[in-house]
Order: sequence, then structure tokens, then C-alpha cells
Amino acid sequence: MREKIIEVMGEIAEAGGLKLVAPLLDETVLLESGLDSLGFAVLVTRLEEDLGYDPFTLMEEPVYPRTLGDFVAIYERYRLPR
Repeated sequence: MREKIIEVMGEIAEAGGLKLVAPLLDETVLLESGLDSLGFAVLVTRLEEDLGYDPFTLMEEPVYPRTLGDFVAIYERYRLPR
């Protein structure tokens, strides 16, 4: 899951002329990763298309991930069975 998220982040950054920080670690603060808020909206949309779910719509209470590790953990927690 982590690799897929980083892959899509890279694609979005490249398409938007942005540069991601390297390396992207679990401790990387999302707002310091190189993507802006629009980039994260596109990321969630792309991941929903690729994975078939949006964990943020499945949550009972909204959670706003602070780090890349938090973001990945949310996607892993709400992963749909295949």
C-alpha cells in the first residue's frame, strides 16, 4: 500500500510541476511532502479509482492524517477485501 501511495504521489507531483521531498518516510509531514492541498485531493481521488475505495468516506469520525505513515495506516485499516 505504501509503495502505491508514493507512486501516485510522484505522478501527481510530476503532472503538477511539483517536487516531492526525498526520501518520503513515515515521519514525513504531509504538508511538507511537496504536494499542496489540491494535490492531496487529487491523490485521494486517484487512489479511490485505483483501489476501489475512499477510506475517508468510510470513517465514522473524520481523521486528518498528519504524516505519511498516518495516511498509509488509514488506507491499510479500511482496505477492502479482494
